[in-house]
Amino acid sequence: NLGIEGIMTFGAMIGWLAVIHGADLWTGLLVAAFAGAIFGLLHALLTVTLGLSQHVTGLGITLFAASLSYFIFRLVVPLAGTPPTIVPFQPIDIPVLSGLPFLGPALFAQTAPTYLAIFLALAMGYLIFRTPLGLTIRMTGENPHAAEAQGIDPIRIRYGAIIAGSALMAVGGAFLTL
Repeated sequence: NLGIEGIMTFGAMIGWLAVIHGADLWTGLLVAAFAGAIFGLLHALLTVTLGLSQHVTGLGITLFAASLSYFIFRLVVPLAGTPPTIVPFQPIDIPVLSGLPFLGPALFAQTAPTYLAIFLALAMGYLIFRTPLGLTIRMTGENPHAAEAQGIDPIRIRYGAIIAGSALMAVGGAFLTL
């Protein structure tokens, strides 16, 4: 998805904006995920349903989302030289392990969303390569006609994968500001 930079930018802005307006940090991540899912739905509509080029629509989404982020930011913070700040996620120090040389700070003194991201990466790897749903997703990507012959709706699978991936992109962007 070439819209990743724009979706991450929009996720960063909308997550920060939610927290500035009173939401907690986890809600900011959820708001960003929802916003990313909306852009994923747009991307899926353009590429899956209308059959447009993934490259062109991805670049268009990048430009649109980044520009929309800047526009909304200027509406919310019109004259401020320095934007309002928030209290970000704090690192969780795991006793004893976080004191290890080299690996301690890198692996055992991170924020909760970092540990969540590691867990999600492992869970997605398991899902994609060890479950029937993962086989369906891979089959749909490789050969949608074979998936359709098995009674699987490739359009629904593609929509789901694009929307879920875009939601995760936006959460990644939101993590940068939260």
